[in-house]
Amino acid sequence: MDGRRSSPSSSLCTTTTVVVFVALCLVGAWMMTSSTIFPLEITSNKKAAVKEQPARVNYGASEEAAAASGNSAEGVDRFGDTDNNDNAVPEEPNNTVPSEEEKFSENTVEKPVESSEEKAPPKEKEESKDTFDDANGKTEHSSAKEDGDSESGSGQSDGSKNGDEEEKSEEKKDDEQSDGERKDDQEEKAEGSGSKDTTDQPQIEETVDESGEKGQGAKSNEVFPDGAQSELLKESNTENGSFKTQDAESKNEKESQAASNSSDDETTYNWKLCNNNAGTDYIPCLDNEKAIKKLRTTKHYEHRERHCPVEPPTCVVPLPEGYKRPVEWPTSRDKVWYSNVPHTKLAEYKGHQNWVKVSGDHLLFPGGGTQFKNGALHYIDTIQQALPDIAWGKRSRVILDVGCGVASFGGYMFERDVLTMSFAPKDEHEAQVQFALERGIPAISAVMGTKRLPYPSRVFDVIHCARCRVPWHIEGGMLLLELNRLLRPGGYFVWSATPVYQKLPEDVEIWNAMSSLTKAMCWKMVNKTKDKLNQVGMAIYQKPMDNSCYEKRPENSPPLCKETDDADAAWNVPLQACMHKLPAGQSVRGSKWPETWPQRLEKTPYWIDDSHVGVYGKPGNEDFEADYAHWKRVVSKSYVNGMGIDWSKVRNVMDMRAVYGGFAAALRDQKVWVMNIVPTDSADTLPIIYERGLFGMYHDWCESFSTYPRTYDLLHADHLFSKLKKRCKLLPVFAEVDRILRPEGKLIVRDNAETINELQGMVKSLQWEVRMTYTKGNEGLLCVQKSMWRPKEIEASM
Repeated sequence: MDGRRSSPSSSLCTTTTVVVFVALCLVGAWMMTSSTIFPLEITSNKKAAVKEQPARVNYGASEEAAAASGNSAEGVDRFGDTDNNDNAVPEEPNNTVPSEEEKFSENTVEKPVESSEEKAPPKEKEESKDTFDDANGKTEHSSAKEDGDSESGSGQSDGSKNGDEEEKSEEKKDDEQSDGERKDDQEEKAEGSGSKDTTDQPQIEETVDESGEKGQGAKSNEVFPDGAQSELLKESNTENGSFKTQDAESKNEKESQAASNSSDDETTYNWKLCNNNAGTDYIPCLDNEKAIKKLRTTKHYEHRERHCPVEPPTCVVPLPEGYKRPVEWPTSRDKVWYSNVPHTKLAEYKGHQNWVKVSGDHLLFPGGGTQFKNGALHYIDTIQQALPDIAWGKRSRVILDVGCGVASFGGYMFERDVLTMSFAPKDEHEAQVQFALERGIPAISAVMGTKRLPYPSRVFDVIHCARCRVPWHIEGGMLLLELNRLLRPGGYFVWSATPVYQKLPEDVEIWNAMSSLTKAMCWKMVNKTKDKLNQVGMAIYQKPMDNSCYEKRPENSPPLCKETDDADAAWNVPLQACMHKLPAGQSVRGSKWPETWPQRLEKTPYWIDDSHVGVYGKPGNEDFEADYAHWKRVVSKSYVNGMGIDWSKVRNVMDMRAVYGGFAAALRDQKVWVMNIVPTDSADTLPIIYERGLFGMYHDWCESFSTYPRTYDLLHADHLFSKLKKRCKLLPVFAEVDRILRPEGKLIVRDNAETINELQGMVKSLQWEVRMTYTKGNEGLLCVQKSMWRPKEIEASM
């Protein structure tokens, strides 16, 4: 009985066990099937395991190395004219940055299978990208595509914010993928986000509203937040996942081919060393032997004037043997490397006057000159004592030194806060201007011959001549009348020469002639004194402030210039033996003396008001102020702190296309001087630059500049090259840039993207280092460093 009852019970247990087991199997199978049918829904705005890439900002290796040493940096400022609003700018990275960009906006993330869960609707409009740097100078992408992204800190999109606990669970599962799966996924996504521009030209766009302020989504300085959530980037236009579209494939291939063709063009530059008698000191417009031989006469120093080749040279000037990095300022004022300027004739000829001496590997400059053997500083102070009203560094700020020699006078004038434009011809005083520039003293090669000097009228506070060997009194005083054109009304002419203090027959004859000429020009001799220490004398004359003296002259000699004669016209204009009338009216330039230095630097010139239209289209005074504010911002945020430039190694600077001198004014706190060039086809704003207590000259960049090779540490070109392309070929212009820039010198170019690309090809063909490229829209910035040595194939071309 008991046995019969136990059998059904045992069978029931067995049946129950089987049923439970089968049920568990079914549940397990169902769960496995469910995870396959319903995959993870990607709603986060981050991509998995995507490497951080810079948003089209490229930096050179040395830039990164400089930053790695602890130099945090800021990036470039806006590229538009001064009437644009501020834009965010990239900073210099402290780590190695890939040279190409991955634009994730080209392809978007797609969900593999639609989930039964309701997904967040895609956004209708996508905002553009921007770049920022973190505190360490590391360049990252910033996406302003989701409103409120950067405020949340998590980097999640609106869709991810609306997600439920199931999405969190799915994200956790996604994190459990194998490393291999993550790598494959990353590679697929990287391929699907093909760069829109495959050239070296970067492209950064920025979201800016009408008021110039960035959108809310751009508030964060980080593009990809830290952590696992930073690995996904949501695109809300279309959803293609890791699959590329035909449009993207075709577009990328066409751009790749175009870039390849462009790259091929870059390799076509065939640079060769210049082969001429001037060798390492070649100045194309002053060493044109073919043109000089054809001159009918050299009576007026025509052979020392500019004679530019019909076809500008495209060769590169060789380096002197043993060339070294120049000595830094202020040490360079007193000594330079002999190997950089290997000339000894001047030391032999002028050594007894303390011009220059050779000492081992150096050339020494004791600070003397023909008229100040015992030092320039004593001579400068003697002038101040003879005429206290000259007030060096206050009333008198910008002066012209004629026949400067090695420019010790101008070099020591820096101690009195005076800026000196020195010039001398390229003559038997071998390399005198090259010595000056190697020392870090401003100077150009020029001569008083048959043409006007390349400066506007009425701009120099003082003009100085110490035994400058210029025959002022001959031919109706034509050369002295040129100084009269340049001298500011009320300005001084300091003449230190033997006719002032010697009684030899020739000296007496010249003195009498000069006395008659200066009186006829209405110049008043305010002092005649002697420097007992140097055993020399000087006469100081002052130009009148108005026309009253001109009108009272018994004879019209020298004659007044015709009313149609433009006193500011100075580029290749022949000299005339006449005087221009002085300005009449309180609002005319030259009718008042400028503000004292340094107030004049920032003050809008009194003749610039809202009745004048500025270069950028605003009323003149507003234009001036906006330009200055713009360059102060650019220089402080970008040039000084954002490019890794060691400004202690920068002394000689040129602004190749200055407007109001704002760039030079913004560098006031640096130990540099800036040669402001106003191109001959640009608005004539050079008088404004002088009014500010700065200096510069006119020049046509389709021709060679009147300076020696290797004389500038930094060249700055703001929208110059794109304008030049309309008039002349760009390659010879770049060859000129290479000629005047020192090895390891910097070139900063702000221009349109097309011109930046073209220049990059030339730069790379000479193996210069591209330190940074940046574009925004069609505007771009390029910062490059000239290589210390020529490529071997160029050196072998001689």
